[in-house]
Amino acid sequence: MRIVYFLGLFLLMGSSVRAQVSPPSSKPKPQKKITQKPKPDTVIVSMPVKPVLSTGVKDLQSISLPLFPASSLNQALKGTAAGLYVQEQSGEPGVYQYMHIRGTLLPLFSAEDLVRSQPLIVIDGIPVISNEHPFAYDVQLYDYSRIGPSTNLLAGIDLDNVESVQLLKDISQYAVYGPKAANGVIYVKTKTGKTKKAISFDSYFGIANPAPVTTFNGATENKFREQFYNRYASMAQMQNYAAFLKDSLNTVYYGPSNWTDSYYKKAAVYSINASATGGTERANFKFSLGKVGNNGVADDTRLDKYAVGFNLNMKPVKWMTATANIMASRMDRKRNRYSRDRIAEGRYLPDLSQPLSPNNDIYGGMLTAYKEAVDDNLTNTLNGYFNMGLTFGKVRFNSFLGVSYTDGSRDLYNPTTLLETIAFASNYFGYSQRLVIDNTINYSYKINDNNTIDFLGGQSINWDTYRYNYAYGYRNGTDYIKVNLLNKDDLQPSIFTRRLIFRFLDKTVNNQVSFYGKADYKYKNWLTVSGLLRADGISNMQPTNRWFYSPVVSASWNIKNHLLIKNKTVTDLKLRGSFGILGRNELNDRYAQGPQYVVDFGWSGEPLVPSYAGTVGLVRPYTKGYIGYDIPWSYNEQISVGFDFSLWKGRLNGIIDLYANTAKDQLLGVPGLAEYGYTKAYKPGMDVNNSGVDLTLTADLLPARNKVKWTISLGANYNRNTLRSLPDGRKSIIIGNRLLQVGNSVDQFWLLENNGIYSADNEVEINPANQRKLNYEGVDLKAGDPRWKDLNGDFTINEKDKKLMGHMMPVVSGNFSNTISYKKISLGFDFYYNLGKNILNKEMANRFDFINRESSNDINSIKEITFWQEQGNVKKYPLYNVWSSVIPYRAEQDLFLENASFLKLRTASLGYDMTQLINRSFKKADVNRFFIYTTVNNVFTLTPYSGRDPELVDYTGYDTGYGLPIPRTYTVGVKMSL
Repeated sequence: MRIVYFLGLFLLMGSSVRAQVSPPSSKPKPQKKITQKPKPDTVIVSMPVKPVLSTGVKDLQSISLPLFPASSLNQALKGTAAGLYVQEQSGEPGVYQYMHIRGTLLPLFSAEDLVRSQPLIVIDGIPVISNEHPFAYDVQLYDYSRIGPSTNLLAGIDLDNVESVQLLKDISQYAVYGPKAANGVIYVKTKTGKTKKAISFDSYFGIANPAPVTTFNGATENKFREQFYNRYASMAQMQNYAAFLKDSLNTVYYGPSNWTDSYYKKAAVYSINASATGGTERANFKFSLGKVGNNGVADDTRLDKYAVGFNLNMKPVKWMTATANIMASRMDRKRNRYSRDRIAEGRYLPDLSQPLSPNNDIYGGMLTAYKEAVDDNLTNTLNGYFNMGLTFGKVRFNSFLGVSYTDGSRDLYNPTTLLETIAFASNYFGYSQRLVIDNTINYSYKINDNNTIDFLGGQSINWDTYRYNYAYGYRNGTDYIKVNLLNKDDLQPSIFTRRLIFRFLDKTVNNQVSFYGKADYKYKNWLTVSGLLRADGISNMQPTNRWFYSPVVSASWNIKNHLLIKNKTVTDLKLRGSFGILGRNELNDRYAQGPQYVVDFGWSGEPLVPSYAGTVGLVRPYTKGYIGYDIPWSYNEQISVGFDFSLWKGRLNGIIDLYANTAKDQLLGVPGLAEYGYTKAYKPGMDVNNSGVDLTLTADLLPARNKVKWTISLGANYNRNTLRSLPDGRKSIIIGNRLLQVGNSVDQFWLLENNGIYSADNEVEINPANQRKLNYEGVDLKAGDPRWKDLNGDFTINEKDKKLMGHMMPVVSGNFSNTISYKKISLGFDFYYNLGKNILNKEMANRFDFINRESSNDINSIKEITFWQEQGNVKKYPLYNVWSSVIPYRAEQDLFLENASFLKLRTASLGYDMTQLINRSFKKADVNRFFIYTTVNNVFTLTPYSGRDPELVDYTGYDTGYGLPIPRTYTVGVKMSL
């Protein structure tokens, strides 16, 4: 390692390009040729942007961020680019939001899988830490919310400081960033310093409005349940009626249902940002400050963000350039008050037979109890780099040092009034850090006027460290002391009961060493052929398979310059293609260790008991699963073909990409080794393919001479997901309530087919072989039970009769926008759509399955205050016998599967550029820009889905009723530069 580090310090390699601020455009534009003479407001600086293999003119188009009061980069990018799917499962400010580029390459069974499927975020060349490490889920009973602040790290990015965003979807584009980029790359370029002195001020203020809701009280719920009792209930079942509904004179549940007065409220959103730039062509700077406040419309949620940035560019001598950049933020998040999350964190189940009251006077009493609680969630982020470039003739050296650091803390205290007189406190602190050293050397060799070869070699080292400390405890004796105080001598607890305090800590390290080489051959101005070879060694792989070698080739043919140079209709036409292999990064270091020992003395309700009969010990990972030797790298194999075209002097521009991307040799926990006590064994051999097409079109509908400009843009992605193979040559495997079957998609639901209801016992089919009735796993079906389809004809309904159907992710997704401008006035409409997506309405299934939910006192029995809110149409469902042993309202049937395609008008905006007006009106004014605007966001949604907003679903495709609503927001703003 010391030798590699020594080489890394002296292999200074790179290139110098000009950093220049340019306004974002919705049109894909050609890359401009770098000139040697700087413009008055620019400075020659060294930028840490790795050259990609693809040399297409428009394949690296910038994404224009809309005028949208987004709280995170994820939210700002939603519906802006073909092939990018952003899942916003809650409108709560600052919560996790996940992105997928061209679908998912692995089945999403857990929150850890979700993190593993995320693209790499690169900010000014820094591969930043964009997600908290999922290893903390190992000590949790539920993965509803990660311990700690659980704040979206991408919410820490100062969006006002972003100059452009690029989506790298092709392997020829993202392979230079190595295995961490196997899910694609989102490249963010921030604004840099300029020689011209300038002060900028950007701000907006808005009001977020909750959507109107219909509430109900105990009378409505009683009427809903009476139809089941009147039809099916026995006398004993009638006597066991829900206690909270028995007394119709009880105003706790039969009084006014006005809880929304405290739960939903109009909320303010605002942003204030200021920056200053100045300097000379030899050195310049940019300094920025920002404050963003985003208040949620439900449950008194909030996110406050403070951001600061500093950029310094220097050119002390002609052959040397240097750039330094620092971006930091602090986020303070006020979370929701879900009972589920509170109980999951506390690991204690109280009596759940009595739900929260819909009466605001009584519900307000619980909110008063929350005033005694403490829930402080703080997150800090720091990203920075120093980059130096040296140029000696045709040889260019570059050395880059980057740092990405985040930390988060949560101090939680729930008083005795919230948990059956039992106080609960927990404290969490965790951090993630990444150090990157990247060195490159570039040499350009001109054979003759028609032939040129550019060579590049590089070496990089990445050090990743993740750690957290977590402790929780019960019973402190008083609500006046809300922290877990320790004695200064022995560090033992002085307030909370010692035997009821539990501590956890974990640390994982992931180091990576890489070497790569690249060559670009150019023939005239119409042919380019490129090749990349890289070697990556990662500590999270086993010693016998530590290294992986990735080759990538690409080619580009400019048909316009070659064959159509005199054609006036075709402005640009290019054909390009690529093929490559790239190793996939492994987050968890468990797989590098082979057979191992873990803490696993517990049981299904509490798996993390560290001792047996008072003796601390370690055992084999019987619950987590067996890990063997000789685990190979998983890797991507991608092939793509693309067309870039521009017609009629750029009035119509388009990009078409066809792709096939397969993730091979992935690990999967398969049932096995039960004879040794294991629940599963991790084995390689799972291959998942994503194939499809991306389409981007931009057109100017009116002639250039027309004073009115009308530009439309369309983005679309069609993606087909297919499971190609499973470990050990299996054709299918059952994991939980999911089925993976070769030849089908990994995001499909596995459900029973529902064909109605048996109205009488004689309607149930009879097996002619033994005269037995059709049964569900041995229980005969009868009147009031569902008509589930017996697919295999054995007269027994079970897992063999389930069918793969629907998709958890959209098959087609994209965006459509219109921009109309007249002189200095602009009007814009941005639409966003998903097609071919389905939702399993678990919330509706829970509403009907009230008997089973209330008879089992577990985490699924919890009723939030939103239980008293109408969702969907209950009249469209059959009235089954809710006491039947077959559980007729089980969620895993197509009765609750719905089409969740939608079209959403995400933003309508109106803007006016007042720069010229102000400069004419005030002669001494020196205003570079003064732009005012107003927007309406989340205007409307068209969807056949009968439930809530079709975006509010979790990664499994279930609508559980959780997730705060995405509000309609009205904003006014100004962008000013002096």
